[in-house]
Amino acid sequence: MVSDPEHTSPPDGVRTEDVRFYGRRKGKPLRAGRQAAMDRVLPALAIPAPAEGESLDPRTLFPRPPRAVWLEIGFGGGEHLAAQAAAHPDVGFVGGEVFEYGVAKLVAAVDDAGLTNVRIWPDDMRPLLAHLPDACLERIFVLFPDPWPKSRHAKRRLIAPRRLDLFARLLTDGGLLRVASDDPGYVRWTLRHATAHPAFEWTARRPADWRAPPADHVQTRYEAKALAAGRPPAYLDFRRRPRSA
Repeated sequence: MVSDPEHTSPPDGVRTEDVRFYGRRKGKPLRAGRQAAMDRVLPALAIPAPAEGESLDPRTLFPRPPRAVWLEIGFGGGEHLAAQAAAHPDVGFVGGEVFEYGVAKLVAAVDDAGLTNVRIWPDDMRPLLAHLPDACLERIFVLFPDPWPKSRHAKRRLIAPRRLDLFARLLTDGGLLRVASDDPGYVRWTLRHATAHPAFEWTARRPADWRAPPADHVQTRYEAKALAAGRPPAYLDFRRRPRSA
């Protein structure tokens, strides 16, 4: 009998949030030009590590305080983040990604477009999120995360109850958590946990609301590959309920 990863719990004594949720950090070596761009541009975009116990208001990371701050966890090649930043110059964008090649692609896109409203955390997002204050984010994007489909890896999934607690803390009232995936198991997993969380309300009212991409969505390269392979994604929007007075 094969266990169902959607209903698999971590081993005793292991919290889901204590286990890394990302895969590899490095692929092929960067080309010389891209490495040079990384060396030149990334230091200005990278978020300095906060000191222990320090609270980091993300609005202070930008030359001008933005109207709001949006966060993308695991931005892949950065296509979505860069396009959203260009479309919303009044919003500050924070992106986290551990894969060096993806970071390099976003750095190049930001540099080419002259974007000033993007900041990058090129590492595991968990230490940074712990330093952010309550209700500091208007949107959180989790787009096509690794589904970790094997039952023994289910504990690595990014969407988990205690991490939803964290997202609920960080989002403003009415803020948006958007999760997209082409993996049916991960979609079911996300719906099971997010709809059970008291701070979130699923915004869909009919299948068309989550089978079609939102009007402001920007397609990623991975998403295009999934569509070409016949794996239609689901786009799940969860609204942060108002906090009790």
